[in-house]
Amino acid sequence: MEEYGAMAKNIQSLERAAAMLRLLAGGERRLGLSDIASSLGLAKGTAHGILRTLQHEGFVEQDAASGRYQLGAELLRLGNSYLDVHELRARALVWTDDLARSSGESAHLGVLHQQGVLIVHHVFRPDDSRQVLEVGAMQPLHSTALGKVLAAYDPVAHTEALEAERQSFTPRTVTDPQEFESMLDLIRARGWAADVEETWEGVAAVAAPIHDRRRMPVGAVAVTGAVERVCTDGALRPELVAAVRDCARAVSRDLGARRF
Repeated sequence: MEEYGAMAKNIQSLERAAAMLRLLAGGERRLGLSDIASSLGLAKGTAHGILRTLQHEGFVEQDAASGRYQLGAELLRLGNSYLDVHELRARALVWTDDLARSSGESAHLGVLHQQGVLIVHHVFRPDDSRQVLEVGAMQPLHSTALGKVLAAYDPVAHTEALEAERQSFTPRTVTDPQEFESMLDLIRARGWAADVEETWEGVAAVAAPIHDRRRMPVGAVAVTGAVERVCTDGALRPELVAAVRDCARAVSRDLGARRF
């Protein structure tokens, strides 16, 4: 019962903190402690405790002169991150649809997230087969085509891929640090990455990087399918590689990357 009571109290605190952030996001730019407490029906001490926690996390800032509170820079950073992913997905919708249609395989859009690849968009293979939507799924950095492309072009992803435990999913998975670095050099040289049964037996993929107007890697796009369809004589079909690279260039151009 004590554990349940503590959990309920924590949930209540989270709800109050969320209400404070919404209050600060609307109306006046800055609000005093009394204004916040009265608006939310809280005791000043309770409101002050929650504000101090939010301030410590960077979600709220206090003006030194007036003592009033406003939204903090960390919340803005998180908001911008969401907007970046939202824009990337919006720009990629048509192009990934075209990629799936022309290739006859599934198309995935992925971004770096928590030492892995977060799938933010998935277009089904254009046939009547049973498929599962993979939006929200996480993929490893070191073995998937999407992950390897991000590790090759994004310094943060590169560091995380090297520092993480590189699990061997199949006999083909590259786990040795030097071999992994050599593989990333090859990816940068040719502009795309492959995953031929390195993550899942019988599955192959090819991915290419997407850049924004600052020429920063913001994600990657991939085609994934059965080895016998995606590969010929053990190598990825050249027309699939070209289609994925063209798709990545098109999305990059829509994001303002001039060199694509």
